[in-house]
Amino acid sequence: MGAVHDDVHHAPDGHGRALRLGIGGPVGSGKTALTAALCRALGGSLRLGVVTNDIYTTEDADFLRRAGVLDPERILAVETGCCPHTAIRDDIAANVDAVETLEERFGPLDLVIVESGGDNLTATFSRGLVDRQIFVLDVSGGDKVPRKGGPGVTSADLLVVNKTDLAPMVGADLGVMDRDAAAVRQGKPVLFTSVRTEGAAEVAAWVTAQLHEWSHEHGHDHEHEHPVHA
Repeated sequence: MGAVHDDVHHAPDGHGRALRLGIGGPVGSGKTALTAALCRALGGSLRLGVVTNDIYTTEDADFLRRAGVLDPERILAVETGCCPHTAIRDDIAANVDAVETLEERFGPLDLVIVESGGDNLTATFSRGLVDRQIFVLDVSGGDKVPRKGGPGVTSADLLVVNKTDLAPMVGADLGVMDRDAAAVRQGKPVLFTSVRTEGAAEVAAWVTAQLHEWSHEHGHDHEHEHPVHA
């Protein structure tokens, strides 16, 4: 079976709605930790919502609610019941419904983060669901992972290589990962982080830049003082 999948969903009109940011990657790579870090970094100045995906549980949403990174009502959980990439790429209805529910309840919002359940290197978001995509790897899989490519690694708007503090323990060469990621991504950005301790600010800065670009493209005004916890 080939790894290339046509996106049959048309991107919705961007006017009058939040920027939708997808966060995907393998199991345990740090997607939920990154989502939490972004909420902490941006929640004081942006109006946020979060949608999480798990196959049979609401574990990621529950973690974010317990962590207190956002008003719990602004975090919705989707139970995919199948491979996570199906719910973010093929049949996106449940996720679209969740995003639209957040915007109806709390809108206008600036940013909605859609976190995929853990999946493999082929996981990509439909452009009918999200406007920007972050793909998260961690070093524990070894320094060979970026050069293996896959749509998630090569096509995401930002690649995050996480848990860099573990590199010496697993024998991963960050220089090799940086070189190989640059080769397969052809100029698209790569950030190296350990989001539990450092690096989240750089990802938050990238997200902020994307939001400014989105605002300019779609005529939004996100320069406000309405913290999400208000």
